[in-house]
Amino acid sequence: MKESDLRRPPPNYQSSCDCSQMRKSSHQTSHVQYCTLDSSAIASYTHGSPSTISSLSSDYTSGSPVSASSITEDLDDLKLKIKHLESIMLGPEADAVDSLDTSRLLMEIPKGDLKQALIACARAIEENNILLAEWLMTELRQMVSVSGEPIERLGAYMVEGLVARLSSSGSVIYKALKCKEPTSSELLSYMHILYEICPYFKFGYMSANGAIAEAVKGEDRVHIIDFQISQGNQWVSLVQALAARPGGPPFLRITGIDDSFSSYARGGGLHLVGKRLSLLAESCKIPFEFHPAVLLDSEVEINNLRILPGEALVVNFAFQLHHVPDESVSTENRRDRLLRLVKSLSPKVVTLVEQESNTNTAAFLPRFMETLDYYTALFESIDVTLPRENKERIHVEQHCVARDIVNVIACEGAERVERHELHGKWKSRFKMAGFSPYPLNPVVNATIKSLLENYCDKYRLEERDGALFLGWMNRALVVSSAWR
Repeated sequence: MKESDLRRPPPNYQSSCDCSQMRKSSHQTSHVQYCTLDSSAIASYTHGSPSTISSLSSDYTSGSPVSASSITEDLDDLKLKIKHLESIMLGPEADAVDSLDTSRLLMEIPKGDLKQALIACARAIEENNILLAEWLMTELRQMVSVSGEPIERLGAYMVEGLVARLSSSGSVIYKALKCKEPTSSELLSYMHILYEICPYFKFGYMSANGAIAEAVKGEDRVHIIDFQISQGNQWVSLVQALAARPGGPPFLRITGIDDSFSSYARGGGLHLVGKRLSLLAESCKIPFEFHPAVLLDSEVEINNLRILPGEALVVNFAFQLHHVPDESVSTENRRDRLLRLVKSLSPKVVTLVEQESNTNTAAFLPRFMETLDYYTALFESIDVTLPRENKERIHVEQHCVARDIVNVIACEGAERVERHELHGKWKSRFKMAGFSPYPLNPVVNATIKSLLENYCDKYRLEERDGALFLGWMNRALVVSSAWR
């Protein structure tokens, strides 16, 4: 879930969920051939000459579409075909090659089990078993649907990620969707829908704002540095709270750091954010100044931030710090460098909101399984609010979530920008940079618990290890913490 895709203003109403009616339509999966990402436009990974592959392709495409159950039903036939392919492509020496234990791998997949089939395909790619991976991809495409069960919808995008990884096209798919890119107004609409149907982002912004308000009590001048300000609407509630502060509001200055995608998503440059926030501050009668900083967060230097003496400095990292590369990507370790730079500014408080997931340094297969587990919970939580055939829901998942899934699965090195870490790792990084935990205000925690009453009762809020975790059932998805 990329934060810059998702920030939206707190609405005048809150969504609700009655779990007794969480399915707004009966399950009649249509398996619509709905456009997902770019992989279908990229040539599949093949060995041998085109004529060889062409002459054999009829073995897999003739007749009716392959059913999900054929994974276990046609095992003997598949083994013969793979053996035949090996003998053609590899020559007589292929007889000495054990068919990469294909039968063992396939027998481990329960009949029609999409999750296990996805894992088997990822394992085949990891083991460079290209024939098995391609066959499983063909099977998987018959099992997934962008309008089906949560696992079927997630599976559609995970298959795209696997195809992209096999064809080394992950970065291409991440940067450009096959379908026509939505206009900025359409994308804002999709962000707004996701903001409304899931509490994760409201939770993150509310907890961060609560910590900030507590830290700057009594301060006359407050300077907030927001890494990845996006629309800027996450500050609406804080501006209103500061305006209502006993003794009058402080002078507020916000430095907004931006990237190109956020500029596209809001339909213009940072001046739009400054104008919007200035109008808000004027309506609240709070003195205000906005400073745009158009650069990548990993490239920020102190002279970009216009720090002034006498200010109470606040730094906000909401759904963004995981995009900064660390020591596993480059010896520069920009992630830790940025934290040390922020510490050198002596901020009153630093707020951190991140996905609770471990995809940074994990090898491909464990990373795939972690992504499958994490996004299964997310897709299930979306499923309780919007009907499965709802085209807006399809757009939300495609344009606000799918890109991140493909990037995690298909990309490596500097091209993989979705690099999440668990709270324990973030805690270690902050402590190494010289920070200590800043306890979250119990009043804010109680307010967030009240917020969750408007949603399905399967959401879970837990305070532990100096942080606040929000999850779906037994899976923590987002964690919020504060540091000084």
